[in-house]
Amino acid sequence: MGGSVVAVSSNGVYSFSKPNRESITLLAGLGVEGDVHAGVTVKHRFRMRKDPSQPNLRQVHLIHEELFDEVRDAGFEVAAGELGENVTTRGIDLLGLPAGTLLRLGDEAVVEVTGLRNPCAQIDTFRKGLMKQVVGRGEDGKVLVRSGIMGVVVTGGPVRPGDPVGVELPAGPHLPLEIV
Repeated sequence: MGGSVVAVSSNGVYSFSKPNRESITLLAGLGVEGDVHAGVTVKHRFRMRKDPSQPNLRQVHLIHEELFDEVRDAGFEVAAGELGENVTTRGIDLLGLPAGTLLRLGDEAVVEVTGLRNPCAQIDTFRKGLMKQVVGRGEDGKVLVRSGIMGVVVTGGPVRPGDPVGVELPAGPHLPLEIV
């Protein structure tokens, strides 16, 4: 099971979207070098107001490019980095991965999946009506969050578009992703 990196993005200042880069460097235990969300403790502004000492389980944000195809069919143009993700992938069901999955990005970097991205109102500010495309309900009535996954950097290294993404599932039982 594997896929590839389509784009990498980072931003040193708080903003909703992140510009694409030729490469990013992941730093073990911190996140994306030079990105505003890098750090041992939480860097998300809302979460920092609640408790700035929380561990940063949101060091790296990943989105599957297939989501952009789906929202395009609904009339929304969204490109890599525009929803604030650091790594855009193709060919992996990111939302179906269990917590604790290891993603091997390129030759060196390893990210451990911690949970789902909590979608925020800024998604509708970016494109009015887009929130309904990334948050919905399944056939069983459960809320489905499709705005990407979050992870922490286990092993650092460079990540570039075109790099392979390997998937290593954790030992069972597998725990479904929850919002982090």
